[in-house]
Amino acid sequence: MKYSAVSKVLAVPAFVGVLGGGRMGAGIAHAFAAAGAAVVVVERDDDAAAAALDRLTAALAKSVERGTSTESLAALVSRISVATDYAVFAGCALVVEAVPEDLQLKSTALKAVEEQLKPDAWLATNTSSLSIGSLAEHLRRPERFCGLHFFNPVPASLLVEIVLAEQTSAELETRARVWVEALGKTPVVVKDTPGFASSRLGVAIALEAMRMVEEGVASAADIDAAMVLGYKHPMGPLRTTDIVGLDVRLGIAEYLHSTLGERFSPPQILRDKVARGELGRKSGSGFFDWQA
Repeated sequence: MKYSAVSKVLAVPAFVGVLGGGRMGAGIAHAFAAAGAAVVVVERDDDAAAAALDRLTAALAKSVERGTSTESLAALVSRISVATDYAVFAGCALVVEAVPEDLQLKSTALKAVEEQLKPDAWLATNTSSLSIGSLAEHLRRPERFCGLHFFNPVPASLLVEIVLAEQTSAELETRARVWVEALGKTPVVVKDTPGFASSRLGVAIALEAMRMVEEGVASAADIDAAMVLGYKHPMGPLRTTDIVGLDVRLGIAEYLHSTLGERFSPPQILRDKVARGELGRKSGSGFFDWQA
């Protein structure tokens, strides 16, 4: 997939803000910059902001090396900036929040961002499971707020879930579709329900795969091979869990368990691995060994 800023710049907001410069936040910033937008990433302090810029620059460099961008690295990087003050969001037409998956943390962050926005700006959250309606309750302009659920790795992923709360305006739904398509991705519109569509299905499969490992039905590698070769999944549910992070999966499972019932109860093997610090790729081990 090649990005052309010339053809897509009119379809994305000219100035986009991203709150949080971790893996997902940097990926979202990457996608908008590649589509022609100027992007500012806001982090908690100078060190985190510098790390976010390094992360984003390295990812953009890889895109140029692989030929997935039609622009030079210098041109792409020129549209990126980082900051630690929410006040920079005042000039943004759209801000996407991408802080960790915690309801209170996201709610507090979104309120703080909204205080800086102009009345005609749009606000979105990159949550994989939390209630958009609950987050919108504390906003002054909930009709200008929706969920934009990006997938990891963002630049290569072809899907974005647009999550609509009851408060979300029809205009924002239309605009969000245009933005997602301008990023070279396919929008899927879902209503505000726990886990939406993708996380609900993905977590359900992953939890059952974990139970199978726990019960000794098959190894993690063989379970993943069954889904890749038998069902044409690009990656097995357990390797996907390692990449997402076992702690992240546990948090989502606990939320779905509390809202949708016992079928989403986290298996003990997942709780044990998280307690031992086996969080997947980022820690070096999870259901697979990532040390090499």
